[in-house]
Amino acid sequence: MIIIHAFIKVKPESKQQFLRAADKVMEGSKAEEGNISYHLYEDVKDPSTFVMVEEWKDKDATTFHRETEHYKAFGKEIKEHLAMPNEVKIFEAEKLS
Repeated sequence: MIIIHAFIKVKPESKQQFLRAADKVMEGSKAEEGNISYHLYEDVKDPSTFVMVEEWKDKDATTFHRETEHYKAFGKEIKEHLAMPNEVKIFEAEKLS
């Protein structure tokens, strides 16, 4: 399983536009066959900081995801609303017995 944490800092005045774009990308992403979960969390101390936590079946699922129209549209749509570049951390998880 692949787990992705995307840390996103938006301009305070752009928060609502970002949230609308995030809703669209999450809806499309959750419908993808290789998606296990896809959630957005807001920092309780900084309401313009978010983390998207994604779980994917495997690397092929993440490769497919990056080529979808909803993913590409999200990247283009939020670009002007970002306060700084996103920080993305990718983890590969194995089931522990």
